[in-house]
Amino acid sequence: MPATKTTTDRAEAYNQKGLQAYADWDIEQAVERFQAAIRLAPERADFHLNLARALARSGDFDQALRALAEFLRLEPDSPVAERFERLFARGLDEVETILTEKMKTSGMPIDEIGAAMQMWLEYRIALGREPLVMRKPEGWAAALDYTVRKVNLRKVTLREIAALYDVNERTVRERFEQLVATLDVMPCDYRYFVGEQNPLDKLVEAAELLEQLEARFRES
Repeated sequence: MPATKTTTDRAEAYNQKGLQAYADWDIEQAVERFQAAIRLAPERADFHLNLARALARSGDFDQALRALAEFLRLEPDSPVAERFERLFARGLDEVETILTEKMKTSGMPIDEIGAAMQMWLEYRIALGREPLVMRKPEGWAAALDYTVRKVNLRKVTLREIAALYDVNERTVRERFEQLVATLDVMPCDYRYFVGEQNPLDKLVEAAELLEQLEARFRES
């Protein structure tokens, strides 16, 4: 039975609220809103794609891939279908192959290599319908390595990473900026920081303490 205009409008309203929650980093709310939209209009491919993006940001990649599978079922001929289909493959793609080889060669710990691989997985999902420009896989591998090192507070320069991957600094910078903008990466980002104690924890504790002190100050 086709959805009525009222149902379609309600579904789109949920979708828009989900997109706003995603932008605001209220991921639990975003997932709930996208799921509500899907219940009302299950044949809308965009709703499944948006749900996949939110689930990937939350770190639930198994469910994100299930949502992508639904998107592909609804839009098998989408221009981005090939990119998403590649996520279901067992082997590594070109970027992952180069990335793991270079990071291992330079002595990077396995957990940081894993963080870079996770970043690449999330990035390809987070792009949504935007095309992935893949002129040279070494450029993406270099940018992922550079970004993860920066997140984990390692002292590294663009020149060093560009030389390691045999690409120019401009390419690394451009790809780095694309990763940061699309994934909203921050210093010590919890998704990719692998140290035992994240410095952001202290900021959170300080903010909570300040809030408590202000509350006490305003007590009458």
